Amino acid sequence: MFAAQTGFLPEIGPGEILVKVRLASICMSDVHTITGHRIEPTPSVLGHEAVVEVVAHRRPESDLAIGDRLTFSVADCCGKCEFCLKGLNQKCVKLFKYGHAELNNGSGYNGCYATHIILRRGTHVVKIPDTISDRCAAPINCSLATTMCAMEYVPKIKNGRAFVQGDGILGLYTSAALREYGFETVYCSGMRLQRSKFIDRFGAIPIYNDEILVDEANKIDVVVEVCGMPDVVNDGFRMLKPGGLYLFLGMVHPHSKLNITGEQIVRKCLTIKGIHNYAPRHLDQAVQFLDKTINKYPYEELMGPTYDLSDLPYAMDVATKKQYSRVLVKPNMIASLS
Repeated sequence: MFAAQTGFLPEIGPGEILVKVRLASICMSDVHTITGHRIEPTPSVLGHEAVVEVVAHRRPESDLAIGDRLTFSVADCCGKCEFCLKGLNQKCVKLFKYGHAELNNGSGYNGCYATHIILRRGTHVVKIPDTISDRCAAPINCSLATTMCAMEYVPKIKNGRAFVQGDGILGLYTSAALREYGFETVYCSGMRLQRSKFIDRFGAIPIYNDEILVDEANKIDVVVEVCGMPDVVNDGFRMLKPGGLYLFLGMVHPHSKLNITGEQIVRKCLTIKGIHNYAPRHLDQAVQFLDKTINKYPYEELMGPTYDLSDLPYAMDVATKKQYSRVLVKPNMIASLS
C-alpha cells in the first residue's frame, strides 16, 4: 500500500508507515524548547506524543490495516548496534527521535504538531485497544513507556515503601505502577496543589510538608525522582534505607548539578540509576498496563483541555502554566487528506 493515492502526501519507502495524527499531547520538553530552556535544531516540527491512525504502510509482514490506531516509539533505531543488542535501543548509534529532528532530516514529516507523520522502518508500533480513548492514548509513548522502563529496575520487595518526587503525569504514572507492582506504601510530593488532588487517586499518599520526610527517614526502599529539580535529591538520600535504590528520570537538562557527597552514597550502600526514554518492549508494556488498569485510575480526568492545531501557540501557553498534566492538540483534519 502506497501513499500516492492520498494526493499531496508523499510516497513512503519500504518499512515505513504513513499515519495521520488523531490527537497529540504537549510534553514539557516541548515547553522547554519553546521557552528557550532546551535547544533543538531548526526549522523543525515539534511534538512526539500522539495517538495516530494508519493511512498506508509498507510493512507487508505486519498485521497492520488502514484505520488502525497506533502508538509508536519516540526513537527510531537500527536494532543491530551495540546498544540496541543490549536492549538500550534509545541509545542507538543511528538514533532518530520524532519531534526533535531538523525538517530536512528524511521526509520532514517528523513531528506530531501536524496532520501526518511518516514512521520509519525502525520504529516500533503498538495497536491501541478499544478500551483506551485517544485522550488516554496520546501520552503513552513518552511518560508511560518511560515509567515502564524505570519499573524494570525496581526490585520485588515485600511490604515495600517508595517515594515519588514529582506530581506531574510521570509521577502519577509511577505511583500507580509501584502500587500495581506490589508496593504497600507509596508517597508522592509536588509543587502544584491543583494537580495534587490526583495523587491519592493514583494510589499514593500526598506529601504537603516536611513532617513525613522526617518520619520516613531511612525507611524507604525506592525513591524515584521525576520532577527535574536537583534540590530534592538530598531529601531522597535521607529517606532511603541502607541498600536502597534511587532512580533519576526527570533531570534531563543541564541545570541539574547535585550538591551531594560520595559518602552519602557509600555509607548507605545505595544504588543510583539514570533512566532516559525507553526500548520497544517498554512501549508494549505501557499499552498492556494502561489496558489493564484503565478503569482503576482516573487517566481520562488527568488530561487537560484540547485545542485545535491552529491554536498551538495558545495551547503551549496553557501548558507552560503547568495547571494540567497534559494539554492536548487536535489537527483540523478538514484541511488534510486521509
